Amino acid sequence: MNELHRLHADAVLFDLDGTLVATEHRSRAAWTRLFTAHHVPCDDAVLATFTGRRGHEALADHLHHFPGHTVDELFDEAVGYLRGSDSPPPFAVPGAVDLLADLHAHGVPLAVVTSALRIHATAMLDHVGGAGLFRVIVTAEDVSAGKPDPQGYLAACRALGVHPADGLAFEDAPAGVLAAKGAGLRCVALTTTYGPSDLAQADLVVPDLTALRWTPSAEAN
Repeated sequence: MNELHRLHADAVLFDLDGTLVATEHRSRAAWTRLFTAHHVPCDDAVLATFTGRRGHEALADHLHHFPGHTVDELFDEAVGYLRGSDSPPPFAVPGAVDLLADLHAHGVPLAVVTSALRIHATAMLDHVGGAGLFRVIVTAEDVSAGKPDPQGYLAACRALGVHPADGLAFEDAPAGVLAAKGAGLRCVALTTTYGPSDLAQADLVVPDLTALRWTPSAEAN
């Protein structure tokens, strides 16, 4: 049985894909189809460069393999695969629905900081209780530099009116952990996408969200 971890902070900020909603299997399938369609070799090492990052920025690193194409064209093609009827379905990460409901019931300010587009974020959040649970949603369109840059987390903290040192972030990828820690947040990392050794810079590493409970302020003091 997983050890029970009790948490407290003035605000909680979540990554989305792989942290609240399991979508990495869908993303990997879409990126794989993109590379295969253009006869470009694709393995786990290549796919890992996309995890936790904005798609446009990750694609830019591989653009030299796609002569005659732009990042926008390739991204739109990958999104088309993602939206196809044969794309694997997303599902809530274990414990996500219960933890969010608990946080919301205690009035804890919540934010999502994601490398995905807003249209994707809004749709995926329906799997864990809806976008209305969150006071702030920062997406790929809202920042000039994506994770591992801390810009998104810093913007979310400002919007929530909380100092990063008083907040807590949840992530599932090394780029996200670096972004959260770079912003000055404590960070809990989930091994839903990477192994513990890849997430060693987080303050706490757990398998998923099932062993987490919220501690109200009065109990934490």
